[in-house]
Amino acid sequence: MQNRIYGPDWLDQLKQKNDIVSIVSRYVRLDKKGSKYWGCCPFHNEKTPSFTVMQDEGLFYCFGCKEHGDVISFVQKIESCEFMDAVKILAEQAHMEIPEFQGSDDTHQRAKQKQRLLALLEETWKYYQANLYLKDAKPAQDYIKSRGFTRNELDDFKLGYSLNWSSLISFLKEKGFTEQEMLDAGVAQRKDGRCYDVMAGRLVFPIFNSFNECVGFSARVLEKTDFAKYKNTAETPVFQKGKVVFGINLLKAQKQAGKLDKIIIVEGQIDVIAMHRAGFKTTVAVMGSALTTENANILKKLSKNIVLCFDGDGAGQKATLHSLEVLNQSEFNVRIVALPNGQDPDEVLKTQGKEELSKLIDNAMPVMDYLIEVEKKNFDLSKADERGRFAKAVLVHIRKMRSRAEQEPYLEKLRDLTSVPIDNLRRDLNVIESNNSVNVKKEEDAVLTTRENGNIRAIKFILASLIYNKEYVNHKIDYIKLLPSYKAIIEKAMENTKISSYYDLFDVEAMPILSDCLVFNFEEYNQTAARYFEECVWALADTILKQKQQEITEEFKNCQSIEDRKNIMLKLTSLTKQLKEKSLEEFYVR
Repeated sequence: MQNRIYGPDWLDQLKQKNDIVSIVSRYVRLDKKGSKYWGCCPFHNEKTPSFTVMQDEGLFYCFGCKEHGDVISFVQKIESCEFMDAVKILAEQAHMEIPEFQGSDDTHQRAKQKQRLLALLEETWKYYQANLYLKDAKPAQDYIKSRGFTRNELDDFKLGYSLNWSSLISFLKEKGFTEQEMLDAGVAQRKDGRCYDVMAGRLVFPIFNSFNECVGFSARVLEKTDFAKYKNTAETPVFQKGKVVFGINLLKAQKQAGKLDKIIIVEGQIDVIAMHRAGFKTTVAVMGSALTTENANILKKLSKNIVLCFDGDGAGQKATLHSLEVLNQSEFNVRIVALPNGQDPDEVLKTQGKEELSKLIDNAMPVMDYLIEVEKKNFDLSKADERGRFAKAVLVHIRKMRSRAEQEPYLEKLRDLTSVPIDNLRRDLNVIESNNSVNVKKEEDAVLTTRENGNIRAIKFILASLIYNKEYVNHKIDYIKLLPSYKAIIEKAMENTKISSYYDLFDVEAMPILSDCLVFNFEEYNQTAARYFEECVWALADTILKQKQQEITEEFKNCQSIEDRKNIMLKLTSLTKQLKEKSLEEFYVR
């Protein structure tokens, strides 16, 4: 369930005071056509408007990328923030006071702790930033000059400096924070009973989330030492390394300014800052070179066009291949920049200039071309047996492409590289695909977990009709008997629950059936909706009755008692009659 904190009545009031058309219009130009408003979707690139806002229902829906929801989920998606943060934004705009938590004491305590830690981290980055301009910060100042960073980059990324082991601790105590809070926020550790600044003597890079809140730090040592060059904040209640993206707050600002055509991902903070200085303002980095599924989900909210620009060495290639595995799970449009051997983006900018790097980015390779180039380095294509092994390796990659139309050009390219006839390559590809059919079957079985799901189209139409309280719904029918798996949804529909309230009552994104029902397109049925509804109801009833008939038939076969066999036969006769007459008596409200 999406909302575990605020009451549905308060949320309904919040939505009423934040008209969805007014909120969406702050981000998207909308034109009214009939009863709906239309515009270009802010969640994917498009030239022809396919994004619609339904004011009466309080919903939005994109016919292109299928994003949808209520005004709260719109703010979540457009601001890349959590549910509570979206509620906070809308409450402030409506001048509404946010009520006390209705969750458990534990939930309440965690929320209070989070706010305290975020306040502490904000004071910390501001303290570090002020340090950077002191005389004692000369090592950091010299390093910044050597990198060529300007005041613009320092201000944009809020770079700072940790002077020593103790001054931050004293500063935060003066601000009213406890040592335990410093430990919980990851800015301090304790040794021999004393707290110390974990970033002491380092150039500090604050890490902001997409809501522009500091959640942690990464810091670089400036002198030769046995310690690691970079140090990140340890895992905390507000900082999980695999869930943050360095520069995400600036990326979101580019999105809101309409200047985000693609996201460039590099390996480190220094590269991000260098790229921004050169004008590549949509560059970000993950914490460590390992892109995670959580990173991908965050980035997908901003753009599906990704350019991977990792270092041109073995580690960079490994990071690229890992990132492709993660990005392949979602529908990203990915291209890869092949940097000169051993160089990172900052070095390319220094040695060859931004024009050359711009060319490399403009000519970034499609994923399959990159994978073919990687595989070519692993085989000697002058040898026949090596060409065969190379072909097999590339076919494994081609198999993962989404359609035959995408595969065919690369089969032709593989033929040209190996001299293997294309018909042979197609046959080998089919063999590889068939070997994976077991996994595909398992996925299908996971979807068709019940007989009722085999009639998925009928289920959607019935549930959508109930949710939208259509006039042709037959209220003599007990729909819970017909669809017991959807009892909670049907009960809310029978209460005439507002459409937008389903997003508060259920975890809609985790329920594909409900998700589709909330934005169901009834227009395609026109005058046939009532008749089709009856057909759907009978289709499901027919399935249930036949299942019962089969079960009772088995019971009859195994029954030895003459009296019991007579009673079973009566049940069979009744079921047969209901099936023949298409009677719904079995499903009437009692």
